[in-house]
Amino acid sequence: MRKKNWLTIILGLVFVVLIVSFIMGWPTSEYKKYADNEAKQVASILKENGCLDCHSEQASVPFYGKIPVIGPIVKADIKEGIEYVDLTPLCDALENGSPVTEVDMAKVENTALSGSMPPKQYSYIPIHWGQKLSSDEKTVLINWVKNFRQEHFTSPTVSEEFANEPLQPLFEFIPTDSAKVALGFALYHDTRLSGDNTISCATCHGLNTGGVDRLQFSKGIQGQFGGVNPPTVYNAALNFAQFWDGRAANLQEQAAGPPLNPVEMGSASFDDISAALSVDKVFNAEFIKVYPDGLNQANITDAIAEFEKTLLTPCRFDEYLRGDKNALTAEEIEGYQVFKDNKCATCHVGMNIGGQSYEYFGVKADYFNFRGTGLTDGDNGRFAVTGKESDRHKFKTPTLRNVMLTYPYMHDGTVNSVEEAIQIMGEYQGGKAIPQTEVSKMIAFIKTLTGTYKGELLQ
Repeated sequence: MRKKNWLTIILGLVFVVLIVSFIMGWPTSEYKKYADNEAKQVASILKENGCLDCHSEQASVPFYGKIPVIGPIVKADIKEGIEYVDLTPLCDALENGSPVTEVDMAKVENTALSGSMPPKQYSYIPIHWGQKLSSDEKTVLINWVKNFRQEHFTSPTVSEEFANEPLQPLFEFIPTDSAKVALGFALYHDTRLSGDNTISCATCHGLNTGGVDRLQFSKGIQGQFGGVNPPTVYNAALNFAQFWDGRAANLQEQAAGPPLNPVEMGSASFDDISAALSVDKVFNAEFIKVYPDGLNQANITDAIAEFEKTLLTPCRFDEYLRGDKNALTAEEIEGYQVFKDNKCATCHVGMNIGGQSYEYFGVKADYFNFRGTGLTDGDNGRFAVTGKESDRHKFKTPTLRNVMLTYPYMHDGTVNSVEEAIQIMGEYQGGKAIPQTEVSKMIAFIKTLTGTYKGELLQ
């Protein structure tokens, strides 16, 4: 009797799921109401197709998430979906006419082009039958990306042929004040910014070593070591925020951090730094010519930031995107395509080929378990700034410009080669083992990202 009751309950649940799936899976055309507003069409398509069922921090486990067999799949999909991208801010921005990020845009484009969403295991669940982008919806998404990219993110130096590429060539320059740049250059190399006159900005971010020091953790005042691998200073002006955890909004805020960090440069205050610099009468006089109110934190960091804006490193790939078809070899061009095929260009986007978003490290598998060294404060990532649990293990995507020179890799500095970094990203972010032939082609492309500074190829 009990078996019959259980069988009746299970059949009833299946019947309910099938009925609901039929209703929810029925094709809709709600987005067509917004024919005069492309952005709202995109938001409507994402919502109608159930994308926010998984790709939203507000997503909740549906009733069928408690059903054996189905439940674990649903919960895993929601967890992975949220870690890959939260589409709620994107939909809100599209509906309100607010700015959209390059990364969110690239992820939507990749989904539309690749047909990778929804994933197969998600589609197997009856409740989701029918929730798949139609060809018309894909066309709307792809056209929106193209139009929005060209309006907001296209580099002024790109050739028309490559205007819709997710990667863009550098600005030829960023406007700066030459007098401030000269002061900033001097300050960048001045050890008097540290508490014991031993450490300068250039100590950890050497301009002759790719803008880094090539150590796992930089060595600061009194032989102390930091807790994360130092990112390059080259092209940092193009990052949307500074530091792995994004705690500085811009270069000036970033420049204010290390001098007062007790582990890095160890000065007690900018008043002490200003006092030490003011003893140098020649430097002080030159500084006052540019900053009449004299030495202080705001002026010192402004000068350093102004100098760092000049640290752009154009490369052969930029020449290619500007229209020089002979700038790259056939293998390098193929490597760029492989780079895109493996979804690398959904996070490493724009002129800086990265630095435009915070990404969860370990979407497809647990990187920290693989590393096997236990968690550190440096592994908290963006969580250290926001305190939001969903931001734990999220890090600002690094630039790939000059990446052949900026070893070791990852926020923890545990990866020593680009080849290993590609394999780790493939497995832990992409969920696949990238064949060695593809790795080799990507490395050929990545080598083209090594740029020049003051006309000289970086080494």
